[in-house]
Amino acid sequence: MPKLGTSIRIASAVAAAALLAVAVAGTAAAKPAHRATTINGAGSSLVAPALAIWGPKYASQTDVTVNYSSVGSGAGIAAITAKSVDFGASDAPLNPDQAAACGDCVQIPWALSATVPTYNIPGVHSGQLKLTGPVLADIFLGKITKWNDPSIKAINKGTSLPGLAITTAHRSDGSGDTYAFTDYLSKVSKTWASQVGSATAVNWPGGVGGKGNSGVAAVIASTPGSIGYISVAYVKQNKLNWARMKNAAGNYTLATGPAIEAAAQTVTKVPTDNKMSIVNPPKSAKFKNAWPLSTFTYVIVHTSTPQAPALRKFIFWALTPKSQHLISNSFLVFAPIPKLVLVAAEKTLNKVHS
Repeated sequence: MPKLGTSIRIASAVAAAALLAVAVAGTAAAKPAHRATTINGAGSSLVAPALAIWGPKYASQTDVTVNYSSVGSGAGIAAITAKSVDFGASDAPLNPDQAAACGDCVQIPWALSATVPTYNIPGVHSGQLKLTGPVLADIFLGKITKWNDPSIKAINKGTSLPGLAITTAHRSDGSGDTYAFTDYLSKVSKTWASQVGSATAVNWPGGVGGKGNSGVAAVIASTPGSIGYISVAYVKQNKLNWARMKNAAGNYTLATGPAIEAAAQTVTKVPTDNKMSIVNPPKSAKFKNAWPLSTFTYVIVHTSTPQAPALRKFIFWALTPKSQHLISNSFLVFAPIPKLVLVAAEKTLNKVHS
């Protein structure tokens, strides 16, 4: 692995009702032979906590400043398409229209994490609530309206569920978490697939919207009876309750690192555009402990860019096993990307040039 000279300082803000932003600022003494470089990025709030871990380590020897705004995957795609940033970040791969609009953009998987159903039910603690895909879909479709509904009670025997009205919470901005969540619901519910579908933004049947992961977390924290979906790092940072989900193998699992890593093993071949969906792994002993709402998150860059040297170094560093280990060993619950996917990511990175 090449030794990259850097020194960086991270400034990150994760507030319950505000946008999360990470600023990674270079603080090393400038080397006479090099000019300080600034890289600007925007997009996914899911990956922002990973940048906050990566930054200080990458920052130890180079004169590079990485400014990152956590504005949501949809806004990140728009920003890189407009070339107002040097890189975008999205938990949803580009759809055909977005890929065409972005021109020479490539998407590179650089982190692996999960989206988690999160709830606020008085008296029901984290990990106590069990849900299945079809029940979760019916809750967000508005078919199940109270927590003591027979369909929920049937899979939660021994847990006291109140007759409290359910309030669903969702992202109001374009979001990769929304893509992963609706992709999953589309695969486990024909009704959801036909009536709502999957995308970074959909027409929700009802509920309350929140901007960013932190916005949805704020809605859930302040609303008894609520349920929403946010990336696992924000569940832990905001000390919210997370549900156990029944996977295709029939096991109720939590979104732990090993469970996310198990879901990624569904990838046996990486397509040329790196677009991969790993939600709802099939019924198999190999995936018996897999988390069913796992997702890759992507960095999106133009193949022709004056920032190519700095971007290539930074992204390559993020893809190294040591950098993947940094975030998989943190409280943020990321999992290391499988070697097969890393090889494809580095191959795509080689296309980026000045």
